[in-house]
Amino acid sequence: MVIPEDVLHDLRSHASEALPGEACGVLVLRDGVAVRYERGRNRSASDFRYELEVDPEVWFLEDDGYELAIFHSHPETAPRPSRTDIENIGLWEGKPYLIMTGTSGELAGWRISDGEVTPLPLTV
Repeated sequence: MVIPEDVLHDLRSHASEALPGEACGVLVLRDGVAVRYERGRNRSASDFRYELEVDPEVWFLEDDGYELAIFHSHPETAPRPSRTDIENIGLWEGKPYLIMTGTSGELAGWRISDGEVTPLPLTV
């Protein structure tokens, strides 16, 4: 997956602004390239969990040939899926799943299927 610099900037800005909580949103992809980031809102009051709320129109972009990837940040921990992330993968199972460390801006990509976590190579 390719993350252009302007999209990476949007991810880092959102993750930083959300501190000490978690940012969340959706990356919109075309042919493996992120074309934009749609900020979501974290409905969770916890600084350690997220509940994604995003404009409902975003979900229909898949009907237009886009692929969607989930994004969220971990305030200070490594950008790896937590046990909670794995257990609550739900409809995102097998889809691109990106995590950023909010304090450092480190970004990593994953796919989660059947409880297994596989790295997803990212190019910035």
